[in-house]
Amino acid sequence: MLERLDAMERRLEVLDRQLSDPDVVSDPTQLRELSREHADVSDVVTAYRAYKGLIAERAGAREMVEEEEDPELRRMAREEITALDEAIDTAKAALRLKLLPKDPYEGRPLMLEIRAGTGGDEAALFAADLYRMYQRYGERHGLRFAEMEISPGSVGGFKEIVASVTGEQAWHRLRFEAGVHRVQRVPATESQGRIHTSAATVAVLPEPDEVEIDLDMKDLRIDVMRASGPGGQSVNTTDSAVRIVHLPTGIMATCQDEKSQTKNKAKAMRVLKARLLAKAEEEAAAEGNAARRAMVGSGDRSERIRTYNYPQNRVTDHRIDLTLYKLDRIVDGDADELVDSLTAAWRTAQLETMGEAQGAS
Repeated sequence: MLERLDAMERRLEVLDRQLSDPDVVSDPTQLRELSREHADVSDVVTAYRAYKGLIAERAGAREMVEEEEDPELRRMAREEITALDEAIDTAKAALRLKLLPKDPYEGRPLMLEIRAGTGGDEAALFAADLYRMYQRYGERHGLRFAEMEISPGSVGGFKEIVASVTGEQAWHRLRFEAGVHRVQRVPATESQGRIHTSAATVAVLPEPDEVEIDLDMKDLRIDVMRASGPGGQSVNTTDSAVRIVHLPTGIMATCQDEKSQTKNKAKAMRVLKARLLAKAEEEAAAEGNAARRAMVGSGDRSERIRTYNYPQNRVTDHRIDLTLYKLDRIVDGDADELVDSLTAAWRTAQLETMGEAQGAS
């Protein structure tokens, strides 16, 4: 670990010089990439230098114990060593966390897909509740939502909704939400007051960089049609709706909420690329991508991950066996405890994976 940290310290010195180079400053792409790397490396190196400072302080305290003649000063030095040992252990653990492989999609925008599952009309209403929960949670963390595809339910809610989510923390805050969300409650559509169970599926798809998904236009079928729906600003009477089908995989994306065909096409293309990247990730995971398996849960939208029990005001995340009796606050966007617990579990899994890898090498 120390060799890697020393190398990062040297790399930071190189980055400092590069970022002051006029040729780099005048190149926005290179400047952005180097600035991002500088921020990552600087974060680790700052912690490493603090760690080295603690080591130096402990060495000085030990020297005092060995050389100081005053018993009281030796006693104070030994107490200082004890405190420094604890601080060093804490700093070392923090450094190990900072050295964990970064999620490649950290900082990326994403596509959030929510689909009504089993439960009929109640599932569509629950899908809308989930979407509002994510919106309210996103507001607390500076995330912005823009609807890309909407298929309304027959009595309200959504059969399906796809939204673009942007903001520096979008992936960090929502990456563990993929899977089946189950709700237990008395539906608004139920007159007998019986508790029903229904479900909605959530997918969280990072938007790819241009180099990650290179589409050949010959592989695409682009259909233009008249927008349909209950009316409103997003639906009109011109042929503006666009559906794009990726012929090799059959994956498709549709958008009709803009009046402009060009804008709908651009939105549909973004959704399609995100879905294609997700498919590529699934295939990589199936081939044994250990880094992705270290995530909490599989990320598979068929995996039941959470239950929302309204009568008991209870939310249970089945992946980490966490139960919180504050459903009302969570659906109102106060979900930090839930998300932070998932993140902590993921980091623990990563540390275990890293430890196994080091032990095998």
